[in-house]
Amino acid sequence: MSAPFQWVAWRAAGIGPLRIAINVSPPEMRDRDFIPCVSRILTETGLDPADLEIELRETVLMQDSQFALEVLSALKELHVQLALDDFGTGYSSLSHLNLFPIDILKIDQSFVRELSTSAGASSIVGAVIGMGKNLGMQVVAEGVESREQLTCLQQLACPQGQGFYLSEPLTAAEFTRLCRRREAESASPVM
Repeated sequence: MSAPFQWVAWRAAGIGPLRIAINVSPPEMRDRDFIPCVSRILTETGLDPADLEIELRETVLMQDSQFALEVLSALKELHVQLALDDFGTGYSSLSHLNLFPIDILKIDQSFVRELSTSAGASSIVGAVIGMGKNLGMQVVAEGVESREQLTCLQQLACPQGQGFYLSEPLTAAEFTRLCRRREAESASPVM
């Protein structure tokens, strides 16, 4: 089942709110039917555009920045969320970052991996967190694989993270069970 249709199934089952993140490759973004396809999926599924996150790598934005700006602007007109994935490893120019209508900045896991062993990595991650927040973006650290990394990110005031330490990849059925278990835990009285 495709992600938007799975979102519909979860919402019908009372699970949510949820955001679905979809990675988009350069050829997909260049396809002339890309924007109409996203619009059609939103209409057919009833998916709230704010619950759809389109993830793009920074190299996609830098290859043809004018074209990228046009596509991102069209996506923003649909009210979807735009995420810049693997930030810090591509060829992005900080002057370009402010031009694109990006909502979410995802710090590349290579910086997160080095947090506990490199003061430089910690400085870079801290600077990216501050920059993202100052630009009004959500900031997510990718590749959190240990308690030590999570602690470093918390000390740097990183608001969100993703990675194997927080959760292994789950099937739709496993995710449904996890959501149901958390609902049950939050509904039970605290003693």
